[in-house]
Amino acid sequence: MADSFAWALAPAVLGGAGLSLFIEHLLDPPARPVWKRPAATLAIHFGVWLWLLSCLLLVLQRPNFAAAALLAGLLFVVLVSNAKSHTLREPFIFQDFEYFRDALRHPRLYMPFLGAGRAVLAVLAFAGAVAAGLVLEKPLTTSLPAADFLSGAAMLALSGLFLLWLGHRKRLPVTFDASADLRQLGLLAAMWRYGEEELRDTPLATPYQRCSAGPPAAGRAAHLVVVQSESFFDVRRLLPSIRSEVLREFDTLQAAALWQGQLEVAAWGANTVRTEFAFLSGLAGESLGVHRFNPYRRLARQRLATLVGFLKRCGYRTVCVHPYAASFYARNKVYPQLGFDQFIDIRGFAGAEKSGPYVGDLAVAEKVCSLLREASGQALFVFVITMENHGPLHLEKVLPGEVEQYYALPPPTACSELTVYLRHLRNADRMAGRLRAELESLPDVGYLCWFGDHVPIMPEVYRTIGSPSGHTDYFIWRKGGAAAGEAISASRRDLKVEDLGGLLLRGMGLLRVPADESCRNHRRERD
Repeated sequence: MADSFAWALAPAVLGGAGLSLFIEHLLDPPARPVWKRPAATLAIHFGVWLWLLSCLLLVLQRPNFAAAALLAGLLFVVLVSNAKSHTLREPFIFQDFEYFRDALRHPRLYMPFLGAGRAVLAVLAFAGAVAAGLVLEKPLTTSLPAADFLSGAAMLALSGLFLLWLGHRKRLPVTFDASADLRQLGLLAAMWRYGEEELRDTPLATPYQRCSAGPPAAGRAAHLVVVQSESFFDVRRLLPSIRSEVLREFDTLQAAALWQGQLEVAAWGANTVRTEFAFLSGLAGESLGVHRFNPYRRLARQRLATLVGFLKRCGYRTVCVHPYAASFYARNKVYPQLGFDQFIDIRGFAGAEKSGPYVGDLAVAEKVCSLLREASGQALFVFVITMENHGPLHLEKVLPGEVEQYYALPPPTACSELTVYLRHLRNADRMAGRLRAELESLPDVGYLCWFGDHVPIMPEVYRTIGSPSGHTDYFIWRKGGAAAGEAISASRRDLKVEDLGGLLLRGMGLLRVPADESCRNHRRERD
């Protein structure tokens, strides 16, 4: 009976394993040829294949159906990886599996980037696997005793686990450059290693852990509004024919800012939480290991010392405003760990005006203004994460008159996404002006810090007019400018996003030399 099971399983095991390597060959960027990879990568690849096949076999009881379904799933992951590389310059990694769940909850954020052709191909592959399994193959349990079937499946699973153990012993090195690791190790081995790395302890000390907090140098603590503006950057650098008045308020605020400049951020096109966590924690992505890809999965839940907690120790009430689902990126679980007292999500925007599919930036500005007006004697810190300029931009249409409104000269062809982007960018600019006006109307000093989380996804535009560096823009503005007697250096200062919070606190007088000596020592140690 064991021979019968082996003969029945051999085509699925051997043929499926070979086809899995062929499907992996479709990756863009491609992985290295099999014979040029470390032997441990093949042990992991085939170990994962055998273990997953054994699990599907127990459910489906048809070896060829199980192999076809597994191959269809692998093909889908390859297609998703290629789409991600095309739009975000990064392939699929282990940490991305949770986005499949998010894609079901928020399909508009993800599915359009896969592309209709890829989606159809994936559906056809899945349909073919189902047809092959249910129509062309009978369950093994109709020809084999149940005990033989179960023991054979168990042996298959143990073989996979043994190969994984062999691959694990080597502990293949990874650089956390996702594209480089994929080329070096192959898809399954790279994902396996990233999963292993996520389970390792990552003890970290943030700059705020060693900083003493207290009241400002003089007077009452000022209200602070920080806006992480979705996909915000000064796109006029890319196309000079864009009218300057698109960012009129931004130009005014930058001209009067304590500091302003370009910001080196931790993401390209998406993955907002990378920039978000870098700003709130003061930690560079290079120090996070595999957690740099999504620090909110595990790392941020360790109650790290953050900018938010520092401000709480200074007496601030801390609020986050984000007009989207609280569960997205598990912010509802992470933010209490980061130190926020209150999280206002999409439920706080019932009936709010939308611009495109999302709550508009001006509606978010009005929510922040109401918080500032209602603030009692306690200083308020509001961290805002906008949504209006979140893509996919190609799903929106250019409106009549917008080309003339946003450009001094007509843009090149294939720039409709850019025109839609400018519509939302102008609304972000109006939001900045509205917040400035509200802070100026309050009796006390107020601060406004503004920065973009990443550049937008516009691959066709970038192919036409050139690709941006990936840097966004920021400013730190204070009502009334610098306080009397303060020595503020030239306002232009290009930064990394993890250094923006420290600069902001120093500008507010909450970190003072030599009071922040330990912070500076910590940064030197980290660098």
